[in-house]
Amino acid sequence: MELTPFHLAIPVNNIEECRHFYTDILNLEEGRSSNHWVDYNFFGHQLVIHYKEQPKEDAPINTIDGKAVPVPHFGVVLPWTVFNDFADLLKSKGIVFIIEPYIRFEGKVGEQATMFFKDPSGNALEFKAFKDMSQLFAK
Repeated sequence: MELTPFHLAIPVNNIEECRHFYTDILNLEEGRSSNHWVDYNFFGHQLVIHYKEQPKEDAPINTIDGKAVPVPHFGVVLPWTVFNDFADLLKSKGIVFIIEPYIRFEGKVGEQATMFFKDPSGNALEFKAFKDMSQLFAK
């Protein structure tokens, strides 16, 4: 099956703060927008931030590979070299990681590079990469 772009709309409690985060920190290209929402090119997918007043809450966690993974979370699987360059960019911009970039399941089925952090509204993001993309759905 040919991969097609997904569309994801998420709530944010401050459009301008999150616009700065997604545009200037993550370096995403902004598309259409209004004063209540902003479209982004999220590595070829459509991410939309929508203003919604909400309390900042800690997400529940699930322990994976000894790390506290926030649930829910979203992100993309990047090529290995792009992942490392993106991680370096985020570090240079002072991102506070929930889980620092590292190799998960090292030497096992599903070995992957991964990192987690939150946007200013508390939405958890995960970016990951596989040296061997055939491992993406491996059991």
